[in-house]
Order: sequence, then structure tokens, then C-alpha cells
Amino acid sequence: MMETLQFIHSNWAYLVLLVLVLATLNALIKFFGDKEFDAKDFRISLFALITMHIQLLIGFILFFTKDYFSTIKQVGGMGEVMKNSALRNLIIEHPLTMIIAVTLVTIGYSKHKKKLTSKPKFKVLAIFYSIALVLVLAKIPWSLWF
Repeated sequence: MMETLQFIHSNWAYLVLLVLVLATLNALIKFFGDKEFDAKDFRISLFALITMHIQLLIGFILFFTKDYFSTIKQVGGMGEVMKNSALRNLIIEHPLTMIIAVTLVTIGYSKHKKKLTSKPKFKVLAIFYSIALVLVLAKIPWSLWF
């Protein structure tokens, strides 16, 4: 079961990254191109939000079922985890950064709905989705991907 969840989490990440890049580029291109916000733009930004939330839920399940708390005890506490870059990335940095990225996408999506015209909608989406994309790219475990 855990291997299946890990497989889903690892492979769903490709879809999340693709959709987040697409939504970010869409918002940036249409913001700078002074385009009108339409139903397709709404769906793209919504799909980015949904895929990221699904990934977050799978990540939460993995985090709490892999029993990292025992790992922390075995290595000698949080001080030792923070000294070990691989463990620190796995237990602290990756989960925290991804939670922040999902939060930014959620805030951006929520704020864009309150805007009445296209330019501010795309501006909000471009800002929040771009920052989230940078965070996701920074904390993807690239060594496991290639």
C-alpha cells in the first residue's frame, strides 16, 4: 500500500508541475498581452489548484504513515536531523515548502475570483502562481526524478 501511494505521489508530481507551469505561463502571457479572462483561464487555474491539493493530501498521508517521528528518534533528535541535509530535506524542507506553495496557489486562486476585470485577475494569478512554481521547482527531489 505504501509503495503504491509513493508511486502515485511521485508520478502525480509530473502532472502537478505541468499544470502549474501551464497555469503560470497562461496568467503571465495573458496579463502582459492584455487579454480577456475567459472560462478556459478559469479552468486552467482551477485545475492547478485541484492537482496541487490532491498532491498535498497524498503527501500528508505518506508523511504520517512513514513514521518520520521514529526516524527522528533513531538519529538522535531534531538537532541531528537538521545537521543531515538529506533527512532535513525529506522531513522538514520538502513538506514545508510544498505546503507554502499550495497555500500560495490557494490564496492566488481565491483572490483572483474577487477581481472584477481581466487584468487584475491575471496579475494576482501570475504573482501567486509564479512564486509557488519557484518554490515547487526549488524543492522537487530532482535526484529521484532522473
